[in-house]
Amino acid sequence: MTTNVSKATRKLGLFEATGVGVGAIVGGGILALAGTAFSATGPAAVVAFALNGVIAILTALSFAELSTAFPRSGGTYLFAKRVLGVRSAFNVGWVMWFASIVAAALYAMGLAAFGLGAVAAAWDGAPAFLTQDVSVIVAAQVSTVLCAVLLSRRPGSGGTWINVLKVLVFAVLIVGGLVVWLKDQPPAVERLTPFFSKGVGGVAAAMGYTFIALQGFDLIAAVAGEVEEPRRVIPRSMLISLGIALAVYLPLLLLIPVVGAPDGLEALLTGDTNTVVAEAAGNYLGSFGFWLVMVAGILAMLSALLANLYAASRIAQAMAQDRTLPTALSRAAPRTGTPTTALWVTAGIACLVPVVVGDVGGAGAASSLIFLVTFGMAHWICILARSRRDHDGFKVPLWPVLPAVGGLACAGLAVFQALSVPKAGAIAGAWLALGVGAWLWLFAHRAQVADAALTAMDPGLLQLRGRSPLVLVPVANPANALPLARLAALFSPEKVGRVLLLTVVRPPSPGQEAETPEELGTVLGPSLGACLTAGVRVEALATVSDDPWTEIGRVAAAHRCESVLLGMTDLQDTHRRRKIEDLAHSLYCATIILRAPDGWNPQSVRKILVPIGGRGTNNTLRARLLAGLYSRLGERVQVNYLLVRPPKTLDAEVASIEQTWAGLIADEAPPGAQIEVRRAPAVGAAILEATREASVDLVILGLNEVHHRPVFGNLVTRVVNETDTAVLVVGQAGSSTPALRSMSLLPR
Repeated sequence: MTTNVSKATRKLGLFEATGVGVGAIVGGGILALAGTAFSATGPAAVVAFALNGVIAILTALSFAELSTAFPRSGGTYLFAKRVLGVRSAFNVGWVMWFASIVAAALYAMGLAAFGLGAVAAAWDGAPAFLTQDVSVIVAAQVSTVLCAVLLSRRPGSGGTWINVLKVLVFAVLIVGGLVVWLKDQPPAVERLTPFFSKGVGGVAAAMGYTFIALQGFDLIAAVAGEVEEPRRVIPRSMLISLGIALAVYLPLLLLIPVVGAPDGLEALLTGDTNTVVAEAAGNYLGSFGFWLVMVAGILAMLSALLANLYAASRIAQAMAQDRTLPTALSRAAPRTGTPTTALWVTAGIACLVPVVVGDVGGAGAASSLIFLVTFGMAHWICILARSRRDHDGFKVPLWPVLPAVGGLACAGLAVFQALSVPKAGAIAGAWLALGVGAWLWLFAHRAQVADAALTAMDPGLLQLRGRSPLVLVPVANPANALPLARLAALFSPEKVGRVLLLTVVRPPSPGQEAETPEELGTVLGPSLGACLTAGVRVEALATVSDDPWTEIGRVAAAHRCESVLLGMTDLQDTHRRRKIEDLAHSLYCATIILRAPDGWNPQSVRKILVPIGGRGTNNTLRARLLAGLYSRLGERVQVNYLLVRPPKTLDAEVASIEQTWAGLIADEAPPGAQIEVRRAPAVGAAILEATREASVDLVILGLNEVHHRPVFGNLVTRVVNETDTAVLVVGQAGSSTPALRSMSLLPR
């Protein structure tokens, strides 16, 4: 269940990894949102933060287990991809990317508010527009751009010295507050009453608004591929960073109403809620305390902004590598390894968020809601991952109780947040709607093709996703039965793949004897043996039906088969061809048709020819077949793609075509695949000629679709009828539109 990553890419030790978490968590959230928390629930804000701390610790445990089981960068996106599949991974990654972007925007706005507030406090004649919302938004955008420049020039999240300095500043604030409190005789604990000024609902509202203040430990998971000794370092760094945050937050939240609000919390909250902590510190430590908080705020917001931009760019990079975002986002700078394109796109979106949200409280609520949703999914993924396959990484104690409790807490708080802060729900909903459109029309096809190839090469992924793909092989002709069974066994994933051999027996006519078990065994016996020899789980089924074609469809649906493998001799028989087309149209799974010469054995395949040039309807199925064959037969298999163009095609155009298609087939092609652009007046003749010249062992063609109905077409018919080489004709289930097909809940 672990994934190897080069040691050269792992450069973050315990101190550096903890710094990523501390940089994102400590300071920025409480300074930006303490006023919001006190407004929502009064002195009980400390309880809200403490309960959020419990949820965060439970979530960190699930993240730690998943990060050590899959020690690569990507965070929740990577976990979802490994356990749930690429479609769910896109949804999670899309939301997680946006959550980090909104968090970055939140801290950019906080940085701008503190910076401009410091200028206004130090400059008696400061113009009033400095503290207006427009100025804060512009300053936030400038800060985001400058931080992106810093991250593009230096690897890492930056700001280690900032983390140390801001923790020291908070320590001074807390110690100073405790000294003042102890000198107050008797202690002013009456300022904590009424403690639950707005009841339980107020505490829940404060939790929803401020959960983002404890977000940041998950960024360690987002950069797990860069962490040394992940099994030891990741759990410790997550818990240490959360421990430091709570050690700062809880005492400070207790001190603010007691010693920082001598005239009561309501008087403290009448001004700018963004500077509540600074005003409170000024009340008990004088101007020194005020400026100490202003400095701490600037440092905290800066480090949190850097950390979130850093992690968000890595999430975008991981998604781009899986084709769930544009591949340009996966490019990294040669010197630093920084995904600069992903970084600048992330920073650009972060610059737009303040314009849409408008205030720090709204940004905090929206970001908290999105993180709660993704954290709840992380708990669920943790339960699924270990239940399906064990691993040697860190393990959550009391599993699955703690992940279940944490998941329910995250989900419940997210629902409450969406209902109590409609603006946050609207922002999250709008981004999700945009993601659905982007997936359907831009990313679905290429991502599913790449994922199909990946799962065929790594069957362990299918086990993690709880899948055991079944290939249905109807056998009737003894001459075809053995090649079909061998081929099914060859591309079935090792250990998790299954083959179902089906013999459909027609009921005997009056006066006619039924087939005996011995007669059925002459067809099923060799096929069973071939599958068992290949180490594939195999079952045999004999049914009785007047209509074998309808029965094949019924069995495929009843057993939820992933594909049906059929045999044929040629396509001269129009009636049989129509029957195959009708069956392919009725199936909710893939159709694979084999025409093999006598004595053909798929184990002897060395050269595969794949003519291309269509709309890519069957790429996902073809990727699964090619990767499965390659994983079983090894590097001795050579796959050649053939693209036929008119004779007058210019050399420059040929080179451009080769480059374009090379990028497209890279998603599905096994290592070493080549592409050839051949000039010829007729496509069919060119394919037959290439088959003979290269001594091809197998040609893979696709069924055409006419009005959403699969048909063989003239080209496929000609190649099948005129070549002596084995031919596979494949047809993907469902609509010809990849976007619509991606919405199907049936296995692919």
